[in-house]
Amino acid sequence: MTSNRNKQDPVGLPVVGAAAAPVANWSGPAPVVSFVSLGCSKNLVDSERMLGDLASSGATISADEDLADTVVVNTCGFLEASRTEAIEILRDLAARKRAGKLKRIVVAGCLVQRDDHGIQEAVPEVDALVGVNNRDDIVRAVWRMDRDESVDAFLGDYHAGQQWSDQGRLRLTPRHYAYMRISEGCNQKCTFCTIPSIRGPMHCKTPDELVAEGRELIADGTREILLLGQDTTSYGTDIHGDLTLASLLRQLDRDLDGLDWLRLMYVYPSIMTDEMIAAIAECDRLVKYIDIPLQHINDRMLKRMHRRVTRKQTEDLMQRLRDGIPDVAIRTTFIVGFPGETEGEFEELLDFVRDFGFDAAGAFRYSREPETPAGRMKEQLEAQVIEERYERFMLTQQEVCFAAAQRYVGRSFDVLVDEVSENCLVARHPGQAPEVDAVTLVADSDAEPGEIIRVQCVDTQDYDLVAIPE
Repeated sequence: MTSNRNKQDPVGLPVVGAAAAPVANWSGPAPVVSFVSLGCSKNLVDSERMLGDLASSGATISADEDLADTVVVNTCGFLEASRTEAIEILRDLAARKRAGKLKRIVVAGCLVQRDDHGIQEAVPEVDALVGVNNRDDIVRAVWRMDRDESVDAFLGDYHAGQQWSDQGRLRLTPRHYAYMRISEGCNQKCTFCTIPSIRGPMHCKTPDELVAEGRELIADGTREILLLGQDTTSYGTDIHGDLTLASLLRQLDRDLDGLDWLRLMYVYPSIMTDEMIAAIAECDRLVKYIDIPLQHINDRMLKRMHRRVTRKQTEDLMQRLRDGIPDVAIRTTFIVGFPGETEGEFEELLDFVRDFGFDAAGAFRYSREPETPAGRMKEQLEAQVIEERYERFMLTQQEVCFAAAQRYVGRSFDVLVDEVSENCLVARHPGQAPEVDAVTLVADSDAEPGEIIRVQCVDTQDYDLVAIPE
């Protein structure tokens, strides 16, 4: 996953302004904290929860690093590129600290969990490390200013029964949409992935916990909730009782009064069932949108990736999705340049993308992670081969996406307004997820962010749609 630096003001909080009563036994002014969130939307939820804890502790939150005496960086450690980005940011902060412009650097998240010693070696100026299973220690990590020679380290593995509620967040997304994590960790054994070793085995929130969290988000102005998990289709496997993703979707659809849209992300193809497809089709709040990373289509590549699915099973599932959910929008991602991928196998992938016609598709360049089974495979491809295949994939998918966009011309649909630009509204229809998909540009409307309006598509602009109010 590519990391995205997020330095927005937390929703509902002033740029500078102390929150609740300071930590006990603290002398002097409360720390002024700036927060940098890197990585995926699941990491963003952690950032929002840590921000909530810091604000509740009495720390002052600032979106301006120049006003802060403490900076927290919540890192991604999934790929080499994300690790490089995190270290570069930390080195910039270290230079500011050496210049006397910063007192404390706190590093949290996946990179800490994966390589805390590497962080300390690369950036000795770091004051505290907070692992993914220790985010509740963020207050202790920030409020201690009397650092000695040692680094404050809050590290530990997930243990059964550990509490990890995401209530009480200060959100970094716009007020009208929010991410809600239904599970953490993963039990899949994909040969390229480091997530199980970083985040641990899959563990799920109960339906009642999720309803309570969803209601809190709705009360805060949320109109769209995006359901997250490393593998949302396995929901309920660690909870006693007859819980499935389908039963959860139906309960959320029923109990989250005041919500307009629910969106399901990160579906795992080998365990997507007809019951889940039926629930998506039947639930009124659930938009008809599937985010289902397929990674490849060639049988040999799928086996080497340990995806536990074949091309035929994938094609059957794609057809069942289209048959079972009318007008469903399907988004997927693939890996190009996996070890041993031949030119013929890559061409097979391109042909599949052309023939199926995904509404949206992305690709990742294969990143060799030495501790994974794929990282130890022979036949690692040269970087220039991977880059060339990536460019060819993106050009192929561009044609497919442009054609998919053209199919909307003349149609009417609802859109959720995300922002007001100088000349138009930037909005999304139910088949467009925030931050990862194209958008709908709406002219001649005075609607505000968070409103849902009816529009008619009159044109396209590359990937995006152009519409007018109906």
